[in-house]
Amino acid sequence: MSQQLDLTFKPAWWMRNRHAQTILPRAFRPRLKANVHYEHLQTPDDDFLELAWAKNGNKQAPLVVVLHGLEGNINSFYAKGMLRALANTGLDAVLMHFRNCSREVNKQPRAYHSGETQDLGYLISTLKKRYVDRAIFAVGFSLGGNVLAKYLGERGQNSGLQGAAVISAPYHLSSSCQVIRKSCFKLYQKYLLDRMKHSFSRKLNQINGQIQLDAKQLANINDLWQFDDQVTAPLHGFKGAEDYYAQASSQPYLSLIETPTLLIHAEDDPMLSKQAVPISAQISEHVQLAVSQRGGHVGFISGANPFKPIYWLEQVVPAYIHSLIK
Repeated sequence: MSQQLDLTFKPAWWMRNRHAQTILPRAFRPRLKANVHYEHLQTPDDDFLELAWAKNGNKQAPLVVVLHGLEGNINSFYAKGMLRALANTGLDAVLMHFRNCSREVNKQPRAYHSGETQDLGYLISTLKKRYVDRAIFAVGFSLGGNVLAKYLGERGQNSGLQGAAVISAPYHLSSSCQVIRKSCFKLYQKYLLDRMKHSFSRKLNQINGQIQLDAKQLANINDLWQFDDQVTAPLHGFKGAEDYYAQASSQPYLSLIETPTLLIHAEDDPMLSKQAVPISAQISEHVQLAVSQRGGHVGFISGANPFKPIYWLEQVVPAYIHSLIK
């Protein structure tokens, strides 16, 4: 059924620029609220995952796990919008905050990264035990999309999901890091680094139990590759930034996916490299590509009226999920 969906994205005439598609949606919905309630799910390593639930009241509704991007959270415009869109079409949705992105500081030194799939696996197995008869799906944005795609490839037939959608994922991390370092006069790098340094500054005491990093050293990091090389990689057992990128990239896992999966990507994404654009030679028969020329990074804004933008992702993703429900 999913093949019958129109997966053609047509950008708004007033927003054809890739940077506009990427940046401006954050300003469109300043008052958008996500009607959620929170849950702390305890993890086997004496930590927690903060979940944000958007329920529609139907206890038999299929569930959709939503994964945010790098330094995202429930307040990210795309997360709020997708949670609301899913609930409005009769689905239950739950956002999983990656460790270190919650309102409260996580307990363990480790945080999250582009290839960390254990927490997602634990959440899905928990949901399957809790809701035995309900179908479970997942949607991942950007870094969360890379995590989801890698998880699907790792698990094969045992993903526990009936379907998935992956949006603007950095399937090839090393080259995409180089793009972020230079793109838009380094605006994207500064935005992400400022958020990363802030979130990691909250748990320097825990981190120092595993790697040597003080407040001054953290503050002096001014490059994304440097951050991954000095913080992300050693904190999570990698030899350095390039070792981390090589092991965490989901591109090699796309051919191993056995869950119906939709990959949405824009060729003009200003935060990802050309090597990260998924192509048919890389994917399994269970994967469907929706690669458009335009759309930016997690943008995909269409519509003829600048005062009433259409959030295409919030139309096509729920429609794709509903097409898989049996």
